[in-house]
Amino acid sequence: MKIITWNCNMAFRKKARFILAHQPDILIIPECENIEKLNFPPDVPLPTAALWYGANQHKGLGVFSYSDYRFELMDCHNPDFKNVLPIAVTRGKTDFTLFAVWANNPEDKDGQYVTQVWKAINYYEKLLAETRTILIGDFNSNTIWDKPRREGNHSTVVSKLAEKGIYSVYHKFFNQEQGKEIHPTLFLYRHENRPYHLDYCFASNDFIEVLESVEVGTYEDWKIHSDHKPLMVTFGNLISKNNLNITTHA
Repeated sequence: MKIITWNCNMAFRKKARFILAHQPDILIIPECENIEKLNFPPDVPLPTAALWYGANQHKGLGVFSYSDYRFELMDCHNPDFKNVLPIAVTRGKTDFTLFAVWANNPEDKDGQYVTQVWKAINYYEKLLAETRTILIGDFNSNTIWDKPRREGNHSTVVSKLAEKGIYSVYHKFFNQEQGKEIHPTLFLYRHENRPYHLDYCFASNDFIEVLESVEVGTYEDWKIHSDHKPLMVTFGNLISKNNLNITTHA
């Protein structure tokens, strides 16, 4: 299974061909327009399934399948956390729980970015399992911005997920420390001298055990399309053949 996240910086319909060249099975696109506005050119493949969520019709969170996988937003979804979507993924080689993430809520006085993820993983704690769980997207956070007096900073998010047996695949694959990443996923205002690592894929141990590759797009290849670079992750088949019985209620 190849899963990719890329903050497309809006107008995904005009840029889809570039990320689809990497042949994702599942694609998470922050800052994507509403599905009704996705008028792709005739030569761009259509997704086999899609889910979109957002208040702004031009700038929400899109989740797309280009394989047999199908999506269902879980009944326990809490719209207060913008935007962290608990999704039941089924009908592929592996059923699993996916949290699609675009952390951005300027209306929350507690914190606009990583605070959304912190609140969500506490609210959805019963869904965070040591098996068949993936959180992926634009977290808008990094340990370098930790505020010691704030409970919900990036490091506490990483620690809480680790307690559940869920880890960043990028940091596992490249043996990197949080806050010292050598592959930026954002170049602020598309300036090469302002690199940051803000996009993540956290996965449960069973996925980590079959992790095959992790790739981050380069500045040169993607600067014309977005300030973000894609994070591309490939997993092999899980050892266990039994499908997860996913509950859609908290």
